[in-house]
Amino acid sequence: MKQKLDALYKRYNTIADITDPVHFPHSCTDDTDKEIAAFIAAIFAYGSVSQIRNSLVKISNVFGGHPVDFLTTSTEDSLRDSVEGIYHRFYSEEDVSNLFISLKNVLEQHGSLQNLFKHGLVKNNLRQAITLFNDRMLIDASSRLGKTSNGLRFMFPDARKGSACKRMNLFLRWMVRKDNVDFGIWDCLAPSELIIPVDTHIAQVARLLKFTQRKPQDWQMAEEITAELRKFDVNDPVKYDFALCHIGIEKKTNQLFLE
Repeated sequence: MKQKLDALYKRYNTIADITDPVHFPHSCTDDTDKEIAAFIAAIFAYGSVSQIRNSLVKISNVFGGHPVDFLTTSTEDSLRDSVEGIYHRFYSEEDVSNLFISLKNVLEQHGSLQNLFKHGLVKNNLRQAITLFNDRMLIDASSRLGKTSNGLRFMFPDARKGSACKRMNLFLRWMVRKDNVDFGIWDCLAPSELIIPVDTHIAQVARLLKFTQRKPQDWQMAEEITAELRKFDVNDPVKYDFALCHIGIEKKTNQLFLE
């Protein structure tokens, strides 16, 4: 199985497919821009491929390739105006504008998302770190509404309630790992500490491979799948995520069982 997984990793380790949301941050040249672009791409990484791509193209047109400069030099009012026509499934224009303003606040107060994430980082407790990070982002984004919208709750799910936090784990994979797809910008975590981002495609493939028998796509499932992948690469178990996810998307699960 390790040989098969390593072969699939090698085959899929490219960003040639521009429909994957990771292509959005790859269009940036500066690491600070990549971090912000990657976070937004991860936040919007749900729904159909065409929906994700359309939303990210609209945001890219607003940012002009330099999200950090755009966010930090814009006023809150201009950020609200900038999201006209930008919504995505559960996210309203108001949710998107509050996300942009929260990112502006993080950049001004902490300098980067990594610096904010470090505040809640406890060794060997990624779930807690994600929980505290999402709490801070949710509180800030909700403060301007006087309430918490359903869209913002979906942006920043609660791992304490069992959420797999797929989009946050996807963002962390992009930031921590380093290869042709992932950026390796963050130094506060090691690849061995990551948890696989679980979505419908990963869950389906993992069940076929008997990495899990769970039905709920929750944090426990993510931990079970990651534990199985550690048997094939203890230092970098989540390296297989990109290939396994695309096999699921492309409905090519037969490749998992080819000799």
